Amino acid sequence: MIRINLLPHRELKRKAQQQQIAILAGVAGFLGIAAVWSVYAMIDGEIENQNARNQFLQSRIAVLDTEIAEIRNIKTQTQELLSRKLVVETLQNSRSEVVHLLDQLVRLLPDGVYLQSVKQNDQIITLTGYAQSNAWVSMLMRNLESSPWLESPLLVEIKAITVNNIRQNEFNMRIKLRRISIDDVQNSPANPAGKS
Repeated sequence: MIRINLLPHRELKRKAQQQQIAILAGVAGFLGIAAVWSVYAMIDGEIENQNARNQFLQSRIAVLDTEIAEIRNIKTQTQELLSRKLVVETLQNSRSEVVHLLDQLVRLLPDGVYLQSVKQNDQIITLTGYAQSNAWVSMLMRNLESSPWLESPLLVEIKAITVNNIRQNEFNMRIKLRRISIDDVQNSPANPAGKS
């Protein structure tokens, strides 16, 4: 006998297909949302990682900036100390210049000449004095020229005057104090102690 199915099998198949499509759409939507969420989470993690790296770099840059500031401060202090050292060394080297100047003047002053004043302005020394004749002034200039501590004697003025009924020559002379090291003086031919 032939069986006839009167049930609406096409509608049932259609409902089953619609259910499968809905389930597949739900699964696909869930997978899509999961994929979007995982990509977002991955990107968010990378952003946080990059922010952490940036923050670490900024903290290291701040530390390096403070170290650079300290280095600049140390360089400034070093320059100040070097300039102070230079001033002290200059003072140390020049403190004996007056002694050498007076020693040279006493040694090189001829018998017919006496000094009235000695003035020093930096390296220029001005001598004012009296001489019995112009020859004594010339001898004084030659003596000063031969000194290892003095150089460039320049006669500014010489004039004849009468002091206590004695005719004398008043002179004004400039010489330059030479800055030389002590080793140069000890090795100079004018210093017999420097000869071996």
